[in-house]
Amino acid sequence: MSRLPQQRFAVAGAGLLGRLVAWRLLREGHAVTLYDAGDLDTPPAAAWTAAGMVAPLAETVVSERCVYDMGRVALTRWPEWLAELEAPELWHPRGSLVVAHPQDEGELTQFRHELDDALGAPARYRPLSGADLQALEPDLATGFRHGLFLEEEAHLDNRELLARLLAAIRELGGECHAHTPVEVGPGEVESAAGRRTFDRVIDCRGHGARPRHPTLRGVRGETLQVHTEEVRLSRPVRLMHPRYQLYVVPKPDGRFVVGATSIESEDRSPISLQSSLELSSVLYTLSPAFAEARVLEQGVNLRPAFRDNLPHVTHRDGLTSANGLFRHGYLLAPAVVDHLLAEVRGAGEHPFAAVLAETAPEESAS
Repeated sequence: MSRLPQQRFAVAGAGLLGRLVAWRLLREGHAVTLYDAGDLDTPPAAAWTAAGMVAPLAETVVSERCVYDMGRVALTRWPEWLAELEAPELWHPRGSLVVAHPQDEGELTQFRHELDDALGAPARYRPLSGADLQALEPDLATGFRHGLFLEEEAHLDNRELLARLLAAIRELGGECHAHTPVEVGPGEVESAAGRRTFDRVIDCRGHGARPRHPTLRGVRGETLQVHTEEVRLSRPVRLMHPRYQLYVVPKPDGRFVVGATSIESEDRSPISLQSSLELSSVLYTLSPAFAEARVLEQGVNLRPAFRDNLPHVTHRDGLTSANGLFRHGYLLAPAVVDHLLAEVRGAGEHPFAAVLAETAPEESAS
């Protein structure tokens, strides 16, 4: 790997992309200053609200083929990076399940056909009977007659990952500034404390960077986090339904994240009653034992998305911008970070340049 002489970098935005980029640059021996408009320990980033799934197969059905290809990079990169963080326990390569109630099994069949069509060949999944489902997840409701096991998928403990990344950044000497909104330009950052210059500024502010990206929009997503000791799941479970396709992801200590709505709105107000009912009903129909689960948190956030719902990296002298992960944060972040760092170094492979760079939207001059 080609390395630059030590340089001074500013990273704006301490969500998933910002933390990963800052951490990788620090490991290469650079000086890094990290800024975020919110709190660093409980960040307002979409990555904090997310469920932390790495699901290239499931997302391919509703996305471009490149999402699958970049997602396969994530399946390799996350174990490597977590080993470097000395946190391999945060990675759970146990696959995921897709199920539907008997009256909705047509949705499951359609999902299977679309998955095969998207990949141009039978995808790597295993059809399951009701008995197979019970063998994999004994606490699922017994009414499911069929399902799919997407064996190559995984999930990770996203909030603990964000905490470990922040700790590693600080341990490596990164300078961190919370509650510090910034404006960025080539080689400079301006905050309430004044203007500072750097060799390069990397803008990873998500929806906060909208003034620089007129085509960037926020897509509202809502989740519930609940706790129960009555249910055990080893892997994410997706429920196919004519009106919604929601998921449940197990977390440590009896917690589960159920999500996520996708609403074309930039409203950040609390979760709606309709969304709360839909998310709760998914839990209950997957296992009636969820009825006594305690709601710990109702999460609302905005996923940053461009018109094509794909990420883009723009690069010019002194300023690099990475944005538009949409709802694929943990799935696409490794490929985006690899591309961004190769651009900054001026060396390395760019296997997804046609997606990430060629169609990058224009930035405003402000």
